[in-house]
Amino acid sequence: MSAKAPHILIIGAGTGGLCLAQGLRRAGLDVSVHERATDRADGLLGYRVGISPTGSRALRECLPPELFDIFVVTCARSPRYFNVLTEGLRQTASFALRPDADPVDTERSVARMTLRQVLLTGLEDVVHFGRTFIRYDQHDDGTVTAHFADGSSATGDLLVAADGTHSAVRRQYLPHATNRAAGTINIATRIPLTAHTRALLPQRLQQGISLIFGAGGTMGVLHVMEFKWDRHGDVKPWVDDADAELLRRWPGLRHDPTRDNINLIVWSTARRFPADIMDRRGADLIRIALDLTHNWHPRLRELLARCDPGSALPVKVSTSEPVAPWKSSTVTLLGDAIHSMTPGRGVGANTALRDAALLCRQIRLAAAGDKTLVQAVADYEAEMIPYGFARVADSLRSSGTSGGDALYRPVLGRLALLGARTHFGVTSRVPALRRRFVEDFYRYRGESD
Repeated sequence: MSAKAPHILIIGAGTGGLCLAQGLRRAGLDVSVHERATDRADGLLGYRVGISPTGSRALRECLPPELFDIFVVTCARSPRYFNVLTEGLRQTASFALRPDADPVDTERSVARMTLRQVLLTGLEDVVHFGRTFIRYDQHDDGTVTAHFADGSSATGDLLVAADGTHSAVRRQYLPHATNRAAGTINIATRIPLTAHTRALLPQRLQQGISLIFGAGGTMGVLHVMEFKWDRHGDVKPWVDDADAELLRRWPGLRHDPTRDNINLIVWSTARRFPADIMDRRGADLIRIALDLTHNWHPRLRELLARCDPGSALPVKVSTSEPVAPWKSSTVTLLGDAIHSMTPGRGVGANTALRDAALLCRQIRLAAAGDKTLVQAVADYEAEMIPYGFARVADSLRSSGTSGGDALYRPVLGRLALLGARTHFGVTSRVPALRRRFVEDFYRYRGESD
């Protein structure tokens, strides 16, 4: 290593920022994370995110081996099928997914809050909560100082913006880099998994990710999340001894309120929602979801009616506008702070993890004296910018993610819906097309470019 190893400031304790911090800590480098949330359990982070092989590889690279094992153990039961349904619960298509025997080469379901607890493990001394970033200063000696709303500050050699879609760092550093509304709004709900709610779903839906193409321009996605611990936080009796021991030793379980649940997300074009939808919460938001799904199967509507009102959350989908490369410096960005994208299929989370692993590699080279820190940042950005905005474009091409999609038009919508259902139906029935779909399911989120 060089005589003076760099100190890295990370703004934001989200998935990408914490993965980077884990990688830097594992490499013996000095890092501090500054997060506006008040503590490690703050925030509504219980929803599912799919971690693809891309994301799992990044986590395995950055996390200590035992912590990666804990990540695997804390994942929900992996989906066995990708299903496509009508609003009447009729199955249009179903694709068998890879088994989860391999720790990396599979689709993993994680709860965002659980993943956060995993990534915070071992970083308790470097993560500072209650730090709302307001601005930074770059100095002639090459250092950079971050200033926070509570009057505190922190100085380091590199400032990494990992503060999400509405990044305050990006607003100062790249004021021309903007986000735009994709034109769709999601209502996310979480339903406790009980014997009754489980019985509302056919077996294949219990064991898979299910995409709902609803008539009338309302879409949905449903996924059952089952973990290795029960509603009391105790390890379930069927869990094997090695996994049970990992969970019992893991301190993060004490901070994680996540329990078995059903994620059901409903979305449509923004013009179908009240103007103040982003201010709605609880039972009021559930009523809006029920109005949107008035023609859905009674079992799906019962699930919505049984959701935890405190979990209902409106999400205005936005996406980053591509920007040309900029001159690299002692400030850089990762994840949604630079390439925010639509939420479907976990594209954003996996791309943020890929960013973290790549940036960690480059910082390690700088710390070893193989290049300057600014050159390391430049090499990171030269690779990240093209694949990041390619993933943004990919996510916008998915059915129903853009408010201008034909699915939401009064007349063309019926033809678009018929076309989408026919496409999935044929693809699932033709072996060669079915194999290609499953391969693309794993490759889609940026395994290579």
